[in-house]
Amino acid sequence: MTLSLAETRALADAIRTEIGKAIVGQEETIEHLLIALVAQGHVLLEGPPGTAKTFLAQCFAASTGLEFGRIQFTPDLLPGDILGSNLFNFQTSQFTLTRGPIFHELLLADEINRTPPKTQAALLEAMQERRVTLDGQTHALSDHFMVVATQNPIENQGVYPLPEAQLDRFLFKLLVPYPSAEEEAAIVRRFGERSGPPNPAEFGIGTVADAATLAAAQEAVKSVKLADEVIGYTVALVRATRESADIASGASPRAAVVLANAARARAALQGRDYVLPDDVKALATSTLRHRLLLSPAAEIEGKLVENLVAGLIEQTEAPK
Repeated sequence: MTLSLAETRALADAIRTEIGKAIVGQEETIEHLLIALVAQGHVLLEGPPGTAKTFLAQCFAASTGLEFGRIQFTPDLLPGDILGSNLFNFQTSQFTLTRGPIFHELLLADEINRTPPKTQAALLEAMQERRVTLDGQTHALSDHFMVVATQNPIENQGVYPLPEAQLDRFLFKLLVPYPSAEEEAAIVRRFGERSGPPNPAEFGIGTVADAATLAAAQEAVKSVKLADEVIGYTVALVRATRESADIASGASPRAAVVLANAARARAALQGRDYVLPDDVKALATSTLRHRLLLSPAAEIEGKLVENLVAGLIEQTEAPK
């Protein structure tokens, strides 16, 4: 099965329409989720409680046909609770694999920063290589395996910072804000008479894709042209993060690779077969913000990573 870029754009529009039946606003977050899906990346959502991060992931899975799994991360969670384990079957005298929730296609890692780094590390191989190794045996995950993780930015009790190696596995880190007054009024009208948690099926969200369609959309992204001038601009922008006095640790070459791939995915979802510098600019902050460490002086001065990235975008000359 093949999809043209026009059909890829239509597929993205159909997914947006289905999600919009339940989710109010959050257009930018939905756009980034779609880009991550066709670019085969993972997404970290950071926002205060009650901003529909979990429900958005459920609606996204329902509309794309991805098998949904959820892990509620807690301080006592163990790697085996994520990956599964080999259990001895006394009837057959053999070990059999009891699969953990990581074997789903879309995995919601809810409040991922509530578990220690040792348990978080159980996700590293899966997120990077889409496979799991248990007792020396390797088990493949779905080609559409995608992690959507959430974390609460305002709590500092009982939480653990995500290691740099873990953060680097996420294509995007998105900040989910509070809705506008108009959006919040619409949310109250839509959900105000309800009791209990919402379910995507109650809002008539239909599945508009299947595994073959998603694979074809991911293949369509590969047809998008990435000119040498845009490659040079992407590399220059990433390298600029290593030269800033306000940044103690800049972005790696992996950041340049995933930013370029995400820009191609954005172009494909807009029906274009070529990447514009604007595609790179639009995704630079969400791709880089979690990969940069501020210098001690910048932290003391209260500087924000987002502002520094915006400054670097402004200072880096883009091709005409």
